[in-house]
Amino acid sequence: MASIKDVAAEAGVSVATVSRVLNSHPSVSPDARRRVLTAVDALGYRPNAVARSLRTDQTRTLGLVISDVLNPYFTELARFVEEEARSLGYSVIIGNADERPDLQEHHVRTLVDRRIDGLLVSPADGSSPLAPGSGTPMVFVDRWIQSVDVPVVRADGCEAIRDLVAHLYRLGHRRLAIIAGPAATTTGNERVEAFREALREHGLALPDTYIGQGDFRADSGRRVTESFLALPEPPEVVFAADNLMALGALDAIRARGLRVPQDIGLAAFDDIPWFLHTDPPITAIAQPTGELARAAVRALVDLIEGRSPQSVTLPARLVVRSSCGEHTSNRRSNL
Repeated sequence: MASIKDVAAEAGVSVATVSRVLNSHPSVSPDARRRVLTAVDALGYRPNAVARSLRTDQTRTLGLVISDVLNPYFTELARFVEEEARSLGYSVIIGNADERPDLQEHHVRTLVDRRIDGLLVSPADGSSPLAPGSGTPMVFVDRWIQSVDVPVVRADGCEAIRDLVAHLYRLGHRRLAIIAGPAATTTGNERVEAFREALREHGLALPDTYIGQGDFRADSGRRVTESFLALPEPPEVVFAADNLMALGALDAIRARGLRVPQDIGLAAFDDIPWFLHTDPPITAIAQPTGELARAAVRALVDLIEGRSPQSVTLPARLVVRSSCGEHTSNRRSNL
């Protein structure tokens, strides 16, 4: 990788002149500026490398790239990350990927160029390449990319999904459907497979018609639920693999004039405070958001300070409320 000295030699100027050009200092002559920029292009030199080479101290700043700032789960995660970082003497700059790998990559590059000391990422998908920048410590939180070898801090929802399916089975439900997250995400795949396996343990199948592909957004939850309700034999319970898709599902159910849970049950992954205030309150799987955030920040700071943290997996838990028929003796009507 080219150094600032290489750029200076190629351009026939001093290192100080290169620094002034890259920082848009007005004291550089047009000819020197042109020669430096030509050398930068020829050598493939990036401004962030200059910043690192000139650094004399840490910036005490962390980057956080989250999948969707409109998702209450990630909003809460960001809040706890900021609190933990502040307690350790760090500030946080947040980038919202909006579930787009290209925007995620943009934020990663921008944050690295701004001389952050370390980077937390919840990847928008599980396969896109990620370029964190040479030497930048990085930790994945919630989601991960299989091909990138960095510590991962996440919740394991498999046992909680087993608890949910067992709970629904005890309530007498047999036709269970899932609104899945994007197949390109590790969490999307994991939750579908955990749901399928839990059904299998109770002798239940998961037909293709009971798997709807969502995108962790409310509109997809609404669309998939409408398709479930249009089936000749609709499911008895819809399990949404995240909170926004659950809210979309609730909209679709109500738009059909149906009642939860009397006509159809609803459960969700990623509990949020709103679920306590819906009618009825929604049964959900809760992730330990605060613990995840704190563990992720501590792992990243360990990397920054030269230690070797291990990946961390924390358990999610089932929160039983009343959206699946828990507190009603009314029989569900035929759809």
